[in-house]
Amino acid sequence: MEQSYLSTEALSVGYRGEALIRDISISVRRGEILTLIGPNGAGKSTILKSLIRQLKLVSGVVVLDGKNLEELSERELSTRLSVLMTDRIRPELMTCEDVVATGRYPYTGRLGILSEHDRDVVRSAMERVHAWELRDRDFGEISDGQRQRVLLARAVCQEPEIIVLDEPTSFLDIRHKLELLTLLKEMVQTENLAVILSLHELDLAQRISDRVVCVKGDRIALFGTPEEVFRDSYIHELYGMTNGSYQSAYGTVELERVCGEPQVFVIGGGGSGIPVYRELQRRGIPFAAGILPENDLDYPAAKALAARLISVPAFHPLEEALEEAKDVLQSCKEVRCCVQSFGAQNEANRILQTLATEKSK
Repeated sequence: MEQSYLSTEALSVGYRGEALIRDISISVRRGEILTLIGPNGAGKSTILKSLIRQLKLVSGVVVLDGKNLEELSERELSTRLSVLMTDRIRPELMTCEDVVATGRYPYTGRLGILSEHDRDVVRSAMERVHAWELRDRDFGEISDGQRQRVLLARAVCQEPEIIVLDEPTSFLDIRHKLELLTLLKEMVQTENLAVILSLHELDLAQRISDRVVCVKGDRIALFGTPEEVFRDSYIHELYGMTNGSYQSAYGTVELERVCGEPQVFVIGGGGSGIPVYRELQRRGIPFAAGILPENDLDYPAAKALAARLISVPAFHPLEEALEEAKDVLQSCKEVRCCVQSFGAQNEANRILQTLATEKSK
């Protein structure tokens, strides 16, 4: 296995010599994405700023490609590592192309004069992040999302071996979030980059990360693979969730269920019931759901939102729960059937639909 490109040893970080997070031992290899997650104020940005020498280390060592980070010159560091932080930069009277071009300064002479090759690299970087059409715009007059793309282009045209990003998706709409993360994943795979970033969107972190750092309190709570980290119970614990629930199967959250005697019985399955569950939750109507196998697409959302759930273990006959479901259905005022057709394995739910029709529900 390839050796870690960046790693920390007994690292403690904080401000004015006071450690806020201690004993940080993490690592990332080239060709890998490492993501920091955790509650607001947990210290993710503090860790990232310490890794890029923006903050002085309280104790410990950061090793970059086998060398102590503190011993690298600014020029050597800037040709290996580029950053995209949340701090707003406000350059005066600079076009977007000018801002991106500053990423080439580690390669130019003291006068900062760009060669034709440098200009080609700038254009290529802007085109990769779909920002070339902004090249002549004043950087101070574009939107937050456009700024984020321009700053990413600046980081890309630096031609680094590792990129550090602090909440890079914060100001982006869903299209540009996906474009940015797809670009990062592509660069990691094709150019053997290492990437360290922080994210608030757990669904995106779950899908893009090779390894995940969970920051909570004054320690790293967990450092592992997405499969080890993104478990319902652990995410609840990490974020101290007291309302709603996290669904690891989808990487999504559900709001708190509406409690009380079910007024509506929902016959769902195969994902068909999920929009109805969420509609009833929004309207404050307690509902029952069933009959659902525990491996059904509807099951996680129904378990989180239904006041009453009739379910069976995976691959068990639904008929076992049929009598319970009949009783619950008949006590409800209304039945919503989301299933368009019933197969041999779903005969019990067809019987429930027939019963609902007979009872005019």
